Amino acid sequence: MGNNLDALTTIFTEFYYWLTVALMFLIHVGFCMYEVGASRRRNHMHTLLKNSMLIPLVTITFFFFGWWIYWAFPNGPFITGGIEWEAANANSPVSDIMGTNLSDRITGVFWAAFLLFSWTAASIVSGSVIERINSGAFWILAVLIGSGAWIIDAAWGWHYQGWMVQLLGYHDAYASGVIHAVAGGFALGVLVVLGPRLGKFAADGKPRDILPHNPWLVCIGLFLIYTGFWGFYVACNVPLISPEAIGGQITGETWTATTIYLTPTTLGAITFNFLMSLSGGMMMGYFVSKGNAFWTYSGGLAGIITASAGNDLYHPIQAMIIGGVGTYIAYKLHYWVENKFKIDDAVGAVAVHGYAGFIGLVICGFVLWGHPSSPYEGYAAINPLGNFIGAIIMFGVLGFLPGYIASKILHAFGLLRIPKEVELMGLDFGTAQEEEAAAREVREAEIAMANGK
Repeated sequence: MGNNLDALTTIFTEFYYWLTVALMFLIHVGFCMYEVGASRRRNHMHTLLKNSMLIPLVTITFFFFGWWIYWAFPNGPFITGGIEWEAANANSPVSDIMGTNLSDRITGVFWAAFLLFSWTAASIVSGSVIERINSGAFWILAVLIGSGAWIIDAAWGWHYQGWMVQLLGYHDAYASGVIHAVAGGFALGVLVVLGPRLGKFAADGKPRDILPHNPWLVCIGLFLIYTGFWGFYVACNVPLISPEAIGGQITGETWTATTIYLTPTTLGAITFNFLMSLSGGMMMGYFVSKGNAFWTYSGGLAGIITASAGNDLYHPIQAMIIGGVGTYIAYKLHYWVENKFKIDDAVGAVAVHGYAGFIGLVICGFVLWGHPSSPYEGYAAINPLGNFIGAIIMFGVLGFLPGYIASKILHAFGLLRIPKEVELMGLDFGTAQEEEAAAREVREAEIAMANGK
């Protein structure tokens, strides 16, 4: 490891990312609680398994090709350069560092942090499509976004050499767009093809409320997502880096934490801004929904997501205001789109993640206009046009289009949506019948034994 300072830095970095992975696991506990609470009794087990099974599927595919994509495509390819074969092959599934290797203590935990981001992107889609999607179809879509679409946008706009950072001045420190806008756009693309749940819209097109079966579980799930978001934010940073490693152009003489772009930040800064954007979003969610619990807590999440693009640099009061503005717009857009286009987003995921993420990118471009996007010379500065184009790429090009096209293909083969008869009975109908039969058999055996037979 070299000298003792190098050894200490390496071990600290290893533990730092390992801890973020453990914290981010709570996001997925929260998503499972959130979705089960939002679904009706007859769909609980299907809803739970649909979401939890994305974990092994995305993990395996991310190991085999998702991680390779991140290192291969920061140049587009063929926008600022070709495929980065050397970096990509060093992170391929057969590379020495992708497994037990005492000379490399960082790759495994850094890979795992990115993997948890992949789970998050897929879980965002999962909530919006509950109670009518075929599980197999969803798992195909989960792999497509978790090990494909989102990691391409990470290579483009969340890599210190990403072409969007170099040419557009794109800035998205804590993933308003890279994870949230792309997942929200992808979910919208799926929903356009999937269609609404039976009974969601009246004959005149007026939407009906399909209320959560257990609002308490939904709210607790959201609080667990808040908790996991601490790990999410911290995992978006590099914990400690020397000024020599990035040319000393911004960081001066002091070793520092940096964003994913290698621009300096501190955990103190993001602590201020995380809590203020959460609070601004919750306050606005309560106000705009007239005290609705679901939208109050969802508003907190929307507030964080809106401010996340620039929360490395915002003042806390800016973070609070931006969180509130994004929540207000996302809430209004949700109901406008629902009424205008008959889109049934069961948990408001497109609004909370997609619209809020898009809005957050646009606002960031204006508020941080002119600030360096990178410590390296020749990169474009942060600017409104660059972040607006970036928002379109994230939400539309890498989000909506892949979700829509993949869903159209699945629909053409009759694989996307469950039959109406199954939807009416509930996706857990077969399991419930088996459990009832097993319980009846045990009860009959108990009675027979009690009667001496």
